[in-house]
Amino acid sequence: MSEASSEDLVPALEARVAPEPEGEEAVEEKEKKKKPKGLASVFSIFKGRKRKKEKSSPSSGQPEPGPGLNSPPPTVEELKAALEAGRLEAAGLLLALEQELVAMAMAGGMDEEELVRRQSKVEALYVLLRDQVLGLLRRPLDTAPERLHQALAVVAEQEREDRRAAEAGPGAATLATTRPRCWLQQWRHTVAVVAAERMGVRPATGTEGRSEMEGAFLHMGRTMKEDLEAVAERLRPLFPAEFDVVGTYARSYHEHFAAHAATLAQFELCERDAYLLLLWVQNLYPNDILRSPTLAAELQGVSLGSLLPPRQIRLLEASFLSNEVDNVKELMARALELESQRWTQDVAPQKLDGHCHSELAIDIIQIVSQGEAKAENITPDLGLQIKQVLLVELATFLRSYQRTFDEFLERGKQLKNYRANVIANINNCLSFRTSIEQNWQVLQDPQRQLLDPLSEIKSHGFDILLQNLFVDLKPLFKRFTKTRWAVPAETLEEILATVDGRLPEFWKLQDCFREELMEAVHLHLVKEYIIRLSKRQLVLKTAEQQQQLASHILANADTIQLFCKQNGSPASWLHPALPTMAEIIRLQDPSAIKMEVATYATSYPDFSKGHLSAILAIKGNLSSSEAKSIRNILDINMGVQEPSRALFSLIKVG
Repeated sequence: MSEASSEDLVPALEARVAPEPEGEEAVEEKEKKKKPKGLASVFSIFKGRKRKKEKSSPSSGQPEPGPGLNSPPPTVEELKAALEAGRLEAAGLLLALEQELVAMAMAGGMDEEELVRRQSKVEALYVLLRDQVLGLLRRPLDTAPERLHQALAVVAEQEREDRRAAEAGPGAATLATTRPRCWLQQWRHTVAVVAAERMGVRPATGTEGRSEMEGAFLHMGRTMKEDLEAVAERLRPLFPAEFDVVGTYARSYHEHFAAHAATLAQFELCERDAYLLLLWVQNLYPNDILRSPTLAAELQGVSLGSLLPPRQIRLLEASFLSNEVDNVKELMARALELESQRWTQDVAPQKLDGHCHSELAIDIIQIVSQGEAKAENITPDLGLQIKQVLLVELATFLRSYQRTFDEFLERGKQLKNYRANVIANINNCLSFRTSIEQNWQVLQDPQRQLLDPLSEIKSHGFDILLQNLFVDLKPLFKRFTKTRWAVPAETLEEILATVDGRLPEFWKLQDCFREELMEAVHLHLVKEYIIRLSKRQLVLKTAEQQQQLASHILANADTIQLFCKQNGSPASWLHPALPTMAEIIRLQDPSAIKMEVATYATSYPDFSKGHLSAILAIKGNLSSSEAKSIRNILDINMGVQEPSRALFSLIKVG
């Protein structure tokens, strides 16, 4: 808050006291008793004749009566004394004096020098009256309501006299032109002076860590808002409508605020001050002050406009956008540099809820969000503009992040915390992806620009985590030879035990990524199993042998399915892969085999004739014509779509 608020400077207004209206009979009685003073009565004012004081009865308890019918009008000295004492009721007598003087000048017959001398005395009294009236109106909240009413009535009376004089036309040539006096306009000027004084108070610099400019804006904003609230609440009910008291004060404060903003806009401001200027011009001033709940209705008909012209605002906004985007780029690059240094220095990642954790995604999201929020604080439209630009910069950053991560994957394999940092970076993708999906949905094609680099980071990280496991599994799958297919359970148990030994490391992944990784393991187990069956090394000539192999395959399929599901694999689409293949091997009727093959091709559209031939080769009792007829079933277009997941396209057959 500024050093002196409107509450500090002005006391509370007293309750407005309305004078009691006089009855019609009293008014008529007064009219009957009135007698015209005539020119002679007015002339006596200029002769310096003293008024006699009438003594009041000490026992009456009534106030001293005013001049009676025979009482002479007040002299110039008495009017001066009354005005100096602040008795504004003398304004009516002064106006009558002015009117009589004008009448004498128009009638002629009086010495010109005498008229000028008398006019100078009248004007001197008007100067005194004006100073008294404008002095009261300068600090209206310091003035009692009755006194304020008197001052306002004097100004209103002078405005009416200005209009009457304008309608009457030019006056006597012997008198100087004194109308219009424009006291209402002078009051408005007084309001402007007061506004400049109130707004121009320089707050203490460095208050609460604020810059001088920030403190000045805050002082002006609070002062304007609080003062206008006081005007609307306490002065508007007292001022006549012609004064437009709320609009007059609002325009005066606005003009000072706008002049200050225009002066600042001429300088080459630092980024913080330029942002602050825009924030006040485009948001805080119009929304928090002009449209505040207490002032919005009061200022509805007052056209104040903006603190700066549109062209100046556009230049400031363009400069802000350029600077803010550069800042975001620099901060993101610095964050990635610091993160990659931790990888190469073999610093272990943090742990959060048992998962390997990196702050990189949080830092980047915060940097981008803060840049967007700063623009939105100025205007929503500016927020949309910077959002489009920051989208491009974020996509550029993610591609840079992917390249930096790939370099680390190649060069950091000997580091102790290599795999832990790989997991931490995979987990980063979740935070990035969640933020992108929540905040960038309105933009076109965010998948290609933003999500693709994240998918690459995750995929390359998975490859590293699974590479050694798959290498270890390869010789185990080779044990499925034609002599071992009869008892494959032991080999499968060893395979699953090897996988189970790697699972604790996978729990350091976020749950969604651990499930994806287990799906990849599940796919690898099924794929390698099918590859061993497709080696054409096993030929079974009897139905009994084929049924026995089918039973082994079904048992192995159940074991693989149960193991993978228990460890988080969501790959239900892999469930029928081995059981259906076992059924093809078990069946002996070519027509039944065709139906099973057709079903299989529907579930796995990448199942080809080559894959089918490799499986049919196991059935040694199948003639070549029957095998050909079964293969031809795949030539029939069954309306299947391209596979959304690859299985057989990963399997090469000879």
